[in-house]
Amino acid sequence: MQLLHPATLLCDHMILSGIPASTYTVPPQLACVAFAENDSSDRAALEDENDLGPPEYTAVNHKFVLRLVYIWIAIIGTIFTYRLVMLYVAHTRKMACLYNDKQNYFTIPTANHSVFKRYILDSPLFRKRHNREFKISTAINVGTLPTRLQTMLLVAYYVINIIFCLVELPYGDNYFTTALGNRTSLIALANMIPLFLMAGRNNILILALDISFDTYNMMHRWLGRLVVLESIAHALTYIVHKVQTEGWKALWNAAGKSTIILTGVISVCAFTFLLLHSPSMVRHAYYEAFLHAHILVAATAVIALWVHLSKFPWGWAHRILLAAVIIWVFERFMRVQNLIRNNVGAGGTLAEVQAMPGNACRVTLHLARPWKFRPGQYVFLYIPSIGWWTNHPFSVAWSDEYRHVHSEQGLAIDSEDSGSEKALSINSEDVLAIRKTSMCLVVRCRTGFTSKLWARAQQNPGGKFITTAFAEGPYGSQDLSSYGTVMLFAAGVGITHQIPFLRSLVADYNNYSGATRRVTLVWVIQSTDHLEWIRPWLTDILEMENRCDVLKILLFITRPRNEKELQSPSSSVQMFPGKPNVEALVAAQQHHQVGAMAVTVCGTGSLSDDVRRAVRMSCHASTIDFIENAFSW
Repeated sequence: MQLLHPATLLCDHMILSGIPASTYTVPPQLACVAFAENDSSDRAALEDENDLGPPEYTAVNHKFVLRLVYIWIAIIGTIFTYRLVMLYVAHTRKMACLYNDKQNYFTIPTANHSVFKRYILDSPLFRKRHNREFKISTAINVGTLPTRLQTMLLVAYYVINIIFCLVELPYGDNYFTTALGNRTSLIALANMIPLFLMAGRNNILILALDISFDTYNMMHRWLGRLVVLESIAHALTYIVHKVQTEGWKALWNAAGKSTIILTGVISVCAFTFLLLHSPSMVRHAYYEAFLHAHILVAATAVIALWVHLSKFPWGWAHRILLAAVIIWVFERFMRVQNLIRNNVGAGGTLAEVQAMPGNACRVTLHLARPWKFRPGQYVFLYIPSIGWWTNHPFSVAWSDEYRHVHSEQGLAIDSEDSGSEKALSINSEDVLAIRKTSMCLVVRCRTGFTSKLWARAQQNPGGKFITTAFAEGPYGSQDLSSYGTVMLFAAGVGITHQIPFLRSLVADYNNYSGATRRVTLVWVIQSTDHLEWIRPWLTDILEMENRCDVLKILLFITRPRNEKELQSPSSSVQMFPGKPNVEALVAAQQHHQVGAMAVTVCGTGSLSDDVRRAVRMSCHASTIDFIENAFSW
């Protein structure tokens, strides 16, 4: 008995029913079968993928994808609204406190907001631990815990995905497994859009929602796990359907001959590899190898998926995947144009690397183009002579602008004299004055790139060398000028994030352009040798006008060699042995608080968790905000 094609049966049914030929419409599930390639294995695979019964199942799948999009819009809209409210509050507070030394009104907390911050926004998942890594040994860590709010969002999103994959399916019907496979595949594709968006440094949502790249990177990892699970579910449903209807032999025969099945297997295997090689212990132990492998395998997965979908008629799946690819390509384009714009021309960007005590390097970047620097920014540093494709994020500790004047004869002319008539009369047409920016980083020697950088600096005379570099960025920035009291915690090289705020806030105080009246820096270091990392910049800050009226620096030395090292140079710069009592320090500042208070931290995970806990325990007594700066990816 000859079996007729489903599309043929449908057309015959229409003819018998008296329906005009001009109105014949073949459902997409059958059309994709009718117009498949002649290859019998691919045609059989197409029939398995699209044998969904009534065409309304496709509309149902599209409905759930749209609902997922609406959920994204709702989440973004809610956070953006909260962000606008906080910006308005900060701006109003700053304007009201420019010439107000009391600021008593802004010290009083809002009860509901304090509860929200204590138990939801700033709360760790459990009691205290969030940024402190779980370690198997001193060299191997297995990651950190998300915050309570992050966990709530992730759990809710996973539950929504499970519901969307399982509801309104033909349970008990012969089409159930295939319908489930198509549903999971389409939702997995939809999740690839935020997955790719959150992986990028040039994510517009970072600016719009004031959420750090560190948080987006964490969400990227959890979304990736979700996409992999849904992809595996799609593959398993196809296997179950094939085995139930035709047996294992037919499955193996089809797997060896069908392009659709082959590319699907490659894509799922590639996604699974991305899941298995992404745990924290692998990322941190072999970061550079992980990063390159991650990009290569992700590209392989997407290419295989595109070929897999190319065997089907153009539809929603193709549009979704194309949107995800466009996001990735655009983000990479933004990186490349950033590198070219900031580093190519005008002699390029040069890096002056100086080995410092305490296994660190001070890297001074002389940039090809002037940058507008703001406190809290960081850059991704490329040094081709150390590693061609390697780049790492570093906080910008200091920035200066200067005029670089150079003649064609190779004579460098001092920038202060370049504007004089005498200097111009030498050979004005041959002289080029360029406004340049220098940015300083402190790089602690760890493994990989930083270890190679430190070793090369040590090998050169004077512990210094100059090489070509590329700086991508700057990214990030924070404005603390609306707070009357600012407390900055740092551990080790985390000082590079905090020290620009000292200069900015003291300058705002002198210029009456900010609300800040009290600034306290708490820096935890192992040895006084680490002071050399920032000594020239700290000297500049201590020489600023009126800094004694607003600035206090507390240095905690955990491993002092002797008591003489702990002699405090002045009442505003004090040194102590051991680790700080974070709760006591925060409470002391809160007792003398002026206006709203910001407490920021950049350092070890344990210090961050201590500061977070101290702020949460104090937020009911006064207006106090917690700001954490981490590079945990």
